Amino acid sequence: MIDANGKVYDSKVPGTLGGHKKLKIYGRLDCPSAARYIAKGQYVQCRVFFADEETAIQAGYRPCAKCMPKEYKKWKQEQQK
Repeated sequence: MIDANGKVYDSKVPGTLGGHKKLKIYGRLDCPSAARYIAKGQYVQCRVFFADEETAIQAGYRPCAKCMPKEYKKWKQEQQK
């Protein structure tokens, strides 16, 4: 998993959110967009996991627009300030 400082660590507890390391996006583990890329053999090398949303945000990741549209909209509005 990734901690709030963006460092990778081993955990016996599975993450609650998945993400893309290069794009700095996080989302639900059942995200249909991520699932499509994983099925094509893409994305897997860049896949990271987070314990919770707060940790993902602290690590500098943004919400996925596809599986977390409300969170993405809020993030986008904050970026425009």
